[in-house]
Amino acid sequence: METKKADLLSLDLSETEALVASMGEARYRAEQLFVGMHKGVSPAEMTNLGKSFKEKLSELAYFYIPTVERKLVSKIDGTIKYLFLLNDGNCVESVVMKYKHGNTICISSQVGCRMGCAFCASTIGGKVRDLRPSELLGQVIAASLDCGERISNIVMMGIGEPLDNYDNVIKFLRLVGHEKGLNIGYRHISLSTCGIVDKIKKLADEDLAITLSISLHASDDETRSSIMPINKKWSIDELLDACKYYFSKTGRRISFEYTLISGKNDSAEAAKRLARLLNSRLRSRTETMPIHVNLIPVNEVSENDFVRSDKRSVERFAEILNGLGIRATVRRRLGADINASCGQLRRAREAENDK
Repeated sequence: METKKADLLSLDLSETEALVASMGEARYRAEQLFVGMHKGVSPAEMTNLGKSFKEKLSELAYFYIPTVERKLVSKIDGTIKYLFLLNDGNCVESVVMKYKHGNTICISSQVGCRMGCAFCASTIGGKVRDLRPSELLGQVIAASLDCGERISNIVMMGIGEPLDNYDNVIKFLRLVGHEKGLNIGYRHISLSTCGIVDKIKKLADEDLAITLSISLHASDDETRSSIMPINKKWSIDELLDACKYYFSKTGRRISFEYTLISGKNDSAEAAKRLARLLNSRLRSRTETMPIHVNLIPVNEVSENDFVRSDKRSVERFAEILNGLGIRATVRRRLGADINASCGQLRRAREAENDK
């Protein structure tokens, strides 16, 4: 890849217009280009662009969307897991989940991750690099083209920490919501973070009405720090303060993800502590902040010895939270027969390449 060339799919409409103007072409060409690319059509394939325009454009810029390296389709529920190949040879994972209300894609934000959460396969091996806006957008476009269906919802919960790739993620969000692009509303987008406090506050000021999901996974600092290194920089109290700020600025409900690990954080007392924590820190007599806890039995991987909580422990945890005024649901496991949780398909490919 020639890095001096512009990455077309990472450009917003005004930047595309500036590029087209620098070529001496009419402004309307920029919109034709922008609309076509967001449908997954390369400039070379666009029939409404002239040959000379395409030739000049190819000298200044490049267009690339990820290609399907591997694809697994669940026979249980139709969930599709993609391993996407990027133009530098790296791979990331995306998962398309089918619901009655539409198709949701879970996308990756980085190649690898440096956050070091002990239960997560995505962080094994560390972070390789950030994904560009085009590579974030490209996962949505490529998956939609492959499955032949519109994707109406996005969750940024795949490989990587979105707020550790802040500028690229923000640009992606503005691109994917553009009315002349995929036009996916911000209320249909969720972003999951392990808790980068300063970036949560910065995100609150971006005027983007996306849903924030916090990877909490513990109700006390000692336990959380033992499985999530980020907690050594920002405590649970600091994280919840940032959540209060986010809600005050956006009015959007915050979802808390809680991975249940047998013998670590799944006891009845842990559930009671979690309810006390969220009620006392996020609610008051004058304001009742909507809270949802998404309970996730840990995904067992060979690189650690964490064990999934049994069904009764999971049910008991949910019952305690709901009984104490915290809405809690157990995440339905989609794509169970294809191991649809993120990180493992990429790890398997790396292991094969190392042989």
